[in-house]
Amino acid sequence: MTSQKPPEKIRHAHEKAVEARSRAHAPYSKFKVGAALLTGSGRVFQGCNIENASYGGAVCAERVAILKSVSEGDLTFTDIVVVTDTPDPAFPCAFCLQVMAEFFEPETKIWIADLERIHGVHEFQKLLPHPFGPRQLGDAKKG
Repeated sequence: MTSQKPPEKIRHAHEKAVEARSRAHAPYSKFKVGAALLTGSGRVFQGCNIENASYGGAVCAERVAILKSVSEGDLTFTDIVVVTDTPDPAFPCAFCLQVMAEFFEPETKIWIADLERIHGVHEFQKLLPHPFGPRQLGDAKKG
């Protein structure tokens, strides 16, 4: 994990992700996650995980933030801060990485943090180096 002192905008986003985590609805797993997505326009979209008794209806914090931004028409992403309260930082799940593949550039930064501090940063392409995306659909043989 690359360790560097985060810029002010990331420290602010970390605070927003911690705040979002406090609103998580995780009565089943008890695993609360918060996310703060930074856009090219300078906006910050918060997300928290929202569980459902059916389990399959659960939505991760990262996807909530992405979907909120997309639904508002803000489609250029620079960074996302993901906050958990675990001894080892937790990374986005595979489902979240696949959604990120739809919208993130390879160099979009994913900051991994706990409630107190940011542990490190990774480029999206390092976490999912071979994503499935629109290119593969376009390359599929028709018929």
